[in-house]
Formats: sequence, C-alpha cells, structure tokens
Amino acid sequence: MTKVTINTLQKMKTEGQRFAALTAYDATQAHWVSSAGVEVLLVGDSLGMVIQGNDSTVPVSLDDMVYHTRAVARGNQNGLLMADVPFMMAATVERTLEAAHALMQAGAEIIKVEGGAWLAPAIEILARNGVPVCAHLGLTPQAVNKFGGYRVQGKTDTAGEQLLADAKALEDAGADVLLVECIPAPLAKRLTAQSRVPVVGIGAGADTDGQVLVLYDMLGMNPGRNARFVRNFMADADTPQAAIAAYADAVRNRSFPAEEHSF
Repeated sequence: MTKVTINTLQKMKTEGQRFAALTAYDATQAHWVSSAGVEVLLVGDSLGMVIQGNDSTVPVSLDDMVYHTRAVARGNQNGLLMADVPFMMAATVERTLEAAHALMQAGAEIIKVEGGAWLAPAIEILARNGVPVCAHLGLTPQAVNKFGGYRVQGKTDTAGEQLLADAKALEDAGADVLLVECIPAPLAKRLTAQSRVPVVGIGAGADTDGQVLVLYDMLGMNPGRNARFVRNFMADADTPQAAIAAYADAVRNRSFPAEEHSF
C-alpha cells in the first residue's frame, strides 16, 4: 500500500470509495493494522479503558498519548497516523497547540480534538501551522460525565441542526476530517453529504465516508462491554490479522456497518 495521506482520504471521498480506520496502541498492533491495508491508524485515548482499565478516557494524560503514539509510529506501514488530544488539553488555544506539538513530534500525522464550534480558533491556528486536524463531534467520550453516560447525540431536530452547524464551522476553520460518534444514521448521512472533507463514523450508520472501531472491540476482546455498533470480526477468523483484513473489506464493500449496528 502506498503512503496514505489526508489527500488520499479526500480522493476516496470524491470517488465514492469507503476507507477503514482502527485504533492501535503499540508497534505490533500498528503493524497488524497497517499491513492489512487499513487506511487510518488512530492512537485513541480509548487506551485509558482498554489498556489502563479506567472507566472512561478522562484519566489519560498527554504523556500517555505521546508514549503510545511513538510506539505506533514505529510499527506503522504507510497508514495515516492520527492521535487524540486528551482530556482538557483542548480547553484553550495554548493547550491545544502544546498537545499538537507534542503529538506531531511523537509521530502523529493528524491530531483529533473533541468538541464543537468553539474549537474553530484553535483549528485555524493549527491549520496555519501545517497541523492536519480531525474534529470529533456527537458523542465525545471526554464529556461523558457532562452527558450523564454514553448516550446517542443529535436525536432531536434542534440537536441535529446544531451538530450540522458545528461541523460546518469546524470545516470552515480548516478541519481536514470530521468524525461523528453515536448519532442517528440519517443525520450522519446529511452531514456526509454537506461536508467537503471526509467524514468518519462510529455508531453513525453506513453512509459516512469511513468507519472506525476500537481494535479490542472488533477482535472480541471486551466481552460484555461492546456497544451496539460493534461487530466481532474474530468470530469468523483464525488470526487477528485475518479479522482486521475482514473488517477493512467489510467497510469497503459496505457490508459493515449493517442496520443492526446503527441508531
């Protein structure tokens, strides 16, 4: 596979091709994921739950994210490496720039920030300084305590219109990718149609440009904890590598996510 960049994802969106994304937290996982042809590797702050054993992503520090980003960068075989800006590191423009500096120097090629239109000033400065950004909307796990749990977002007309407006503001500010989590499939379809940039979904139906899952979830390594939008690809595979390849194929041929994985 040739090197994946944000231009690769943009071209795939334009041509109507679906792309796959998966989390990875160390060099071995990065090698598995990227060698299977998955376009985007996300060093997610989900490591706080699947690796550190926390109940949320809130305890994850910038040092944690830098450590795992470095490890994933060493194992990556041409995928686009995305890394999460952790809890409260996007609270101000200055802190966002500090986090972006550390993550990019650790090997990230695009950073992901959670929030709404209020992120626009930071994204403008990042874009001006050559830092690609993915803006994460909908269910933003760092705000789980504010939401009162992991709940579907954008269910009312008002909430849906606000999400669409936030997405447009962030795209206009310079966001290169949008990621939406746990929103109704029809809303995700509208967002994908209105957006010039690629849209990645998780629990957002089948009509986004790309799909992302947590590696541990799609390998069936979190028994009893999987969300509705998760499918266990290890159930029909002999090895993790085969399961990852099956996931990527299912995203591209649009057999995943199916209706039962959507809201």
